[in-house]
Amino acid sequence: MVFDCDGVLIDSEPISLACLTAGLNRIGVAINVDTVRARFAGMSMASIMAAVTQDTGIAAPEGFLPRLKADILAAFDARLTPMPGIAGAVSSLSLPFCVASSSDPVRLRHSLGLTGLLPLFEGRIFSSTMVARGKPAPDLFLHAAATMGVAPAACLVIEDSVPGVIAARAAGMRVAGFTGGGHWSHDRSGADLAAAGAVPIYRDHRDLDGIVTRAGALSTASVA
Repeated sequence: MVFDCDGVLIDSEPISLACLTAGLNRIGVAINVDTVRARFAGMSMASIMAAVTQDTGIAAPEGFLPRLKADILAAFDARLTPMPGIAGAVSSLSLPFCVASSSDPVRLRHSLGLTGLLPLFEGRIFSSTMVARGKPAPDLFLHAAATMGVAPAACLVIEDSVPGVIAARAAGMRVAGFTGGGHWSHDRSGADLAAAGAVPIYRDHRDLDGIVTRAGALSTASVA
């Protein structure tokens, strides 16, 4: 079982999207947080900045990314919380599980540590910096499955973003869409996740056991 981190394990997206929007505004990109969410949620920072430059012609100045990352971590220190019910839901799993995220390793360990989830995932944390291409490419999920010794077809991914769902489907994995994060407050239907291939859509981690059951018995057959 593969969990995305931001917006699935931790309620970080409202914080990080607000910081990203403020940062882009500072360098002259006229964009609001709703557009940032729709355009960039689930993508790695490198992919986001490449898309910004392609869309607007504005390149990040020297020092932009380190300042933005520092702003996000500082905001996490002040306000970050785990997603309600996730610790208990993960602790009760009888299947192998890991986290595969677009965030860099420093941010991943920092945020999981702040929210008390790090011990649950220690040694099974995968970042987009470990592969050539981030989401929506399947590389990260395939790397996680191979390292865990589980065939892609036996994996269930929990995702909250369209790029993440597309990546999971491209990897040949089943994927459920989660809409319980704060960034989904305007619409929890998850219609865009469903359109990308997520089945089912759910919003409460207390339902995770039922989601796993609905996905079918997950094989733990080793990758050949």
